[in-house]
Amino acid sequence: MSLFDGTFARGGAAAAVSDDAWARALLAVEAALARAAARLGLVPADAADAVTAACAHPERLDLAAVAARAADAGNPVPALVRVLLDAVGARGAAAVHVGATSQDVLDTALVLLARDAVAALDADLAAAAELAAALARTHRDDVVAGRTLMQQALPTTFGLKAAGWLAGLDGARLRLAEAVATLPVQYGGAVGTLAASGGSGVALRAALADELGLATTAVGWSTVRLPVADLAGALGAAAGVVATVAVDVVLLAQTEVAEVAEVAEGRGGSSAMPHKRNPVAAISARACARRAPGLVATLLAAMEQEHERGAGAWQSEWPTLTGLLGTVGSAASWLAESLRGLRPDTARMAATAAAAAEGPLAGALAEALTPSLGKGAAHDAAAAAVREARDAGRPLAELVAARTDVDVRAVLAAGRPDVGEAGAQVDAALAEHAALVEGRQ
Repeated sequence: MSLFDGTFARGGAAAAVSDDAWARALLAVEAALARAAARLGLVPADAADAVTAACAHPERLDLAAVAARAADAGNPVPALVRVLLDAVGARGAAAVHVGATSQDVLDTALVLLARDAVAALDADLAAAAELAAALARTHRDDVVAGRTLMQQALPTTFGLKAAGWLAGLDGARLRLAEAVATLPVQYGGAVGTLAASGGSGVALRAALADELGLATTAVGWSTVRLPVADLAGALGAAAGVVATVAVDVVLLAQTEVAEVAEVAEGRGGSSAMPHKRNPVAAISARACARRAPGLVATLLAAMEQEHERGAGAWQSEWPTLTGLLGTVGSAASWLAESLRGLRPDTARMAATAAAAAEGPLAGALAEALTPSLGKGAAHDAAAAAVREARDAGRPLAELVAARTDVDVRAVLAAGRPDVGEAGAQVDAALAEHAALVEGRQ
């Protein structure tokens, strides 16, 4: 276990891309290929049964030898095939690695690994989305200062902010689901001609896809890496959404802002400052998500591959996609934890928004006084009212409400925070989320 696994190997996705998971995926492909070949009458059924039984018990196989010899051929499949042949003996040998090449097994195992990891990742994204939906629903109309370019702008609502998080998380889930739904089997033999499949290669590819619940293809995709690129893009987008929510939490939790706090037992302390309560989950989500763009770039760069098999670019995909799945999954797991412990301080939000609203309210007071006092004197009277409110520690609106020289209702209405159609947009986001959860999207 690495010293940093607690941060960067968190959640179900990290477990789904472990070395053990890789071994299980490779064996699952070999077992499915044996069964598919038996279905087509290409190998005896008892031979396929022997391969399936051997693959079902990786603990009985010499996988240490596979790891030790993996570099000899540039990938672990040849060593795995030898270990399988030893395990099944003469009775099952005919059903081992039928008509396949190493890339067929590795690419298909990569697809299986990705499917399992994305399922775990999606569970964490779904949990984060549900928590964001609860925040949006609870705080639908709670006013908070909107911030653009890191400066206070017009008022918005915390519900709308959370609804934005929700829409992003739901969108990321949909994109990942689309990428996973089209993940294809790889089966083409040595150079894609299916020459070693006895004239049944196309049918065997379809049968293998059916065994594994994957899409089939008209031709192999050995050097046309669109499935990997599509998955990488969806994972990178998910990381971006997670990072955006996480950085919002980090910024809102700053001491000077203090509009939210992460509450988690035993977490958030400092080695030097006992008073600290750091938003560790959001920080960790952001850290994990930050690793994703470089991994996505590596996978996109690896799309350029030579002839019928990539010489280096293909090999670079294995640890890169593994790492991408793990780090995005960890980010999603951390974000769900952050939102689970998030405590919005609506009073603080309202006070900050109210302070920011003093300007519009003072302007409305000056405008209301202008007809009777003149522009300059009205400006001075409004400024005096602001000073009086601050000196007394009272809201400006309270002092305006006590005046008798202006239409108080009109002045207060002009200075009231205008959040536009924030509430309606929250409702729309929640309705879309409900449709997604109920399977209507």
